[in-house]
Amino acid sequence: MSFNLFDIASSGVRANSELLQTTSKNIANVNTVGYVRERTEHMTMIDNQVGRGETYRLLNEFAQKQLNRDTSNKTFFDQFVTEASRVDTLFSEESNSLSTSVNSFFNNIQESLNQPSSTVARSLVMTDAQNLLDQMDRLSGIVFDQKNIVNEQLEIFSDEANTLIQNISSLNKQIATVNGTRNEADSSTMYNERDLAIRKLSELIDVETLDGPNGEKLVFMGTGESLVMQDGAFNLFSMTGDPDPNFKELHLDIDGGKAVPLEVDASKLKGKIGGLLAFRDDILVPAQNQLGQMGLAIADAFNQQNRLGMDGNGELGGDIFAIPTVGAYAYQANTGNSSMTATLEPGKGSEMPASDFIVTYTSGTTVEIQPVDNKGEPLGAPSTADIVAGVIDSSTVTGGESFGLQLNVSGGGAVGDQFSVKLNAQAASSLTLATDRPEALALASPIRTADDINNTGNANISAGVVSSVTSGGFSATSPPGLANGDISIVKTANANEYTLTDGSGTATFTITPPAENILAQAGAPYDSYGFDFNIEGTPAIGDSFTLEFNEGGFDDNRNGLLLAGLQSGELVRQNVTTTASADNHKTFNQAYAGLVTDIGVVTNQAMTNGAAFDALAQQSEAWYESLSGVNLDEEAANLLRFQQSYAASAQVLSAARTIFDTLLSAAR
Repeated sequence: MSFNLFDIASSGVRANSELLQTTSKNIANVNTVGYVRERTEHMTMIDNQVGRGETYRLLNEFAQKQLNRDTSNKTFFDQFVTEASRVDTLFSEESNSLSTSVNSFFNNIQESLNQPSSTVARSLVMTDAQNLLDQMDRLSGIVFDQKNIVNEQLEIFSDEANTLIQNISSLNKQIATVNGTRNEADSSTMYNERDLAIRKLSELIDVETLDGPNGEKLVFMGTGESLVMQDGAFNLFSMTGDPDPNFKELHLDIDGGKAVPLEVDASKLKGKIGGLLAFRDDILVPAQNQLGQMGLAIADAFNQQNRLGMDGNGELGGDIFAIPTVGAYAYQANTGNSSMTATLEPGKGSEMPASDFIVTYTSGTTVEIQPVDNKGEPLGAPSTADIVAGVIDSSTVTGGESFGLQLNVSGGGAVGDQFSVKLNAQAASSLTLATDRPEALALASPIRTADDINNTGNANISAGVVSSVTSGGFSATSPPGLANGDISIVKTANANEYTLTDGSGTATFTITPPAENILAQAGAPYDSYGFDFNIEGTPAIGDSFTLEFNEGGFDDNRNGLLLAGLQSGELVRQNVTTTASADNHKTFNQAYAGLVTDIGVVTNQAMTNGAAFDALAQQSEAWYESLSGVNLDEEAANLLRFQQSYAASAQVLSAARTIFDTLLSAAR
């Protein structure tokens, strides 16, 4: 009896000792990050003895996976909101507003109309033109700096992810060596470290796990790509830019570069890396492109209208802004020796969408031009164009449109070679003034009209409109003039009939009422002069009208009025794809207000979603901790219970020893 009692007491002492050790371990690791509380359970063996205890981790894998998923979503929005809020604040500040600079620029143009011959008034316009470019450059610099920060953080986070992936793979190997052996119960630290590494990885990207052989955990990205595989194999992240080295893209490479890198769908990533990429693609890229698009639209429209006027020196107007030329990025897979530069085709600023472009060789002399969105996805149908004398522009497009691009090509391209054109992205920081001379502002019109003082009818000639200074109506001399001299038009006795006389001779023609665009109705060569006029009212027979070069007309502000009117002109294109009835253009101020609004809306949506996922992550954390976390109250109660049980087993052991000693004494 004492022998059985001794065995029972001994097994009780041992069992309670194991329970106390497990409880002590839980209490000691209450503040250890990633620790999963453990429990020891015993089974009753023969003769009511307690068997050796089995210690296991209290872990609910579903709760763990849910926590990892919610952690990925939470850190995605945390990262996105942190970055986007900074840009939203900078763009919404009045001191950084591009609208303020645009309004000031056009306000000074309005002031100059009151004194078109004033050098001081013209100087204020040129000063504000430079201030407008500086503001664009400042805003573009903000976006560019944020892109650099994103690139730096992506490098850091991808390195962190790679380190965690390697740690998980290494821990998998260690766990596989003890799985199914007596040492497995003593290796819980390795399991905890692996689970913690997986959770930290879920902060960087979204992950899914599967149970592998020998206790291994196979880790996959949420998009399905393998990260940690069987037998210690793993893939690593790399950050490369193809074709733009400054535009980092996430790739997944087999360890050691032994296989072709796998493209990662950045739009579906979560975690901090996904948040950074989404911030770049949804905020920075559109902002940079829209700033550049607005800058090109303003500069081109102003240049085109200024060319149609006469400057303060009596010369035909020229460019005020210098449109930049940027290099296209060649893809690494290209096999030809072609290179390409891009600029805006003069007069096509309103056709330029706020997008990047992919130019693909379809033959040695033809290309496709495809606009792409902020994630590189095609927008609409591609255009086709021929390469003529190394140039691609609207005149060489054979299908679709040129989108305002003018491409200069050198070398020969192979079929399939591609180039990335990012004119908008670089324009805002590259626009400069073509001149800083106040006299270069062409406020006057280069033509003027007059009614003969002896006219007896009630007709008047209009002030005239200039549409081109290069089509033949103006001379190329300095100072310029009309190529065929002054124009005289006289009403004949026949209804709606006029005679027109200039240096090219005299022509008689009949117009179709109303008497608008007289030169266009007169036909060649007059319809190609690049200017025209109307006759308003009813002329008498013999009434005459004249049109001449506006020599000395420095107090004229007619072209200045058209320059000022550009402020309310809808010249900024909104979408690549549109319909004939859609309003697809906005004014400069509307376009900038739309940019600021878009940034604010996207940021606020991210804040709302972030708050929701933060609440979900807290719930998942609480659920996980309730199952796997250490509860000191519970462990204290267990400690007291196991101490009492241990003391009771020790008392039984003491009683068994006493009985055994008594029996030995009685037998002597």
